[in-house]
Amino acid sequence: MTTTHPAPAAGYLESLLAGRPMLPASAHASLNALRAEAVDRVGALTVPTVRDEEWRFTDLSPLTRQTFQPVRERVVREVADAGRFDLGEAASRLVFVDGVYAPELSRITANGPVVANLATADAAQGDLAARHLGRYAVFRDNVFAALNTAFVHDGALIFVPPASAAAVPVHLLFVARTKGAASYPRCLVVAGRASAATVVEDYVSLTDGPYFTDAVTEIALAEDASIDHVRVQREGGQAFHIGSGAVSLATGSRFRSVSVALGARLSRYNLAVEQAAEGASCTVDGLAVIGGRQLADTHTSIAHRKPRGVSRQLHKCIVGGAAHAVFNGKIYVHPHAQKTDSSQSSRNLLLGDRAQVDTKPQLEIFADDVKCAHGATVGRLDADALFYLRSRGLGDAAARSLLTYAFGAEIVDRIPLPSLRRQLEATLLAQTQLP
Repeated sequence: MTTTHPAPAAGYLESLLAGRPMLPASAHASLNALRAEAVDRVGALTVPTVRDEEWRFTDLSPLTRQTFQPVRERVVREVADAGRFDLGEAASRLVFVDGVYAPELSRITANGPVVANLATADAAQGDLAARHLGRYAVFRDNVFAALNTAFVHDGALIFVPPASAAAVPVHLLFVARTKGAASYPRCLVVAGRASAATVVEDYVSLTDGPYFTDAVTEIALAEDASIDHVRVQREGGQAFHIGSGAVSLATGSRFRSVSVALGARLSRYNLAVEQAAEGASCTVDGLAVIGGRQLADTHTSIAHRKPRGVSRQLHKCIVGGAAHAVFNGKIYVHPHAQKTDSSQSSRNLLLGDRAQVDTKPQLEIFADDVKCAHGATVGRLDADALFYLRSRGLGDAAARSLLTYAFGAEIVDRIPLPSLRRQLEATLLAQTQLP
């Protein structure tokens, strides 16, 4: 599998779909039907351009100038390759290499949530997937979600049984190893009534070459369920990463998310949270740390459809070099969502004259008994804080690095896994070292 000649923009999606004949048929008829429907939608859609309002800051032409194809052969991988990304707290771990499930690197425990690979799920697990897959991450108007669904085969399935609380997290590790590869990671998390679990969705790289990751995650919480979701994107420097997340909240459920974007030449993450029942709550925190000529784009949507919903959002960007960060956060309060309590904050730090941030927090309120607030800041390191640290004996570079690290560490500290926090803190500290 190698990168082929660049495809014209008009035929780019067709060039990506050319890899589908390599995809084996699923044993579950509903999955085959879902994939066929997604192929039809890909044929009806086009790649977004900067003329599309939702993509006006993100030029996808560097992606469409290259063609990527999936890797379907299973190759036994050295455990040492991915071992440095291991999380000691995680009892169950599913590993996918270039989008292909790697059972020799995975471990699944009998205790805790049901964890399985979609392609090898048993009948009961297949029925569960059929009821939920494609229901939340709708792909009718989302070409990358449709493309991912067209390639659904291997993927992560997690089911947390009702009234159960998982004491240890589940780690989903997606490893990119082949230059020119296209992978389509798919995750489905279903939390039963009054259950609780922590899920880590982790994208890493073992190659310096260009490749394409198109990921979709769906999370459904039943009544009074609780899910902590950590998403880490630390792809290679030449990678293209486009991800979509869709969350459905039932009565009294709680969703808490921390998303960290460190890698990729170009990355985009769309997260949509639907408060579909009364009294649901969510906390959505994010951090992007980029430099060079990286572009990191985050779009979020939190829809309050029923009364007494609560949402909290804090998104931070640290931008150096000639990098460009984008944040667009939308909060919708629908007419029946009285007593909604929502707040959103976008805070951004520029480390140089060429660094750029476009931020757009949005509130649309159609109910009259709510408490909502939003705000955004873009600036440089505080001069008074720098002076204070230098007056205590720190050099200028050390003072700047310390303040930059502290700015991002506020988000990293909210990750509930000590081992992952340590990994990310080391990476953050290295990336915030200034000359």
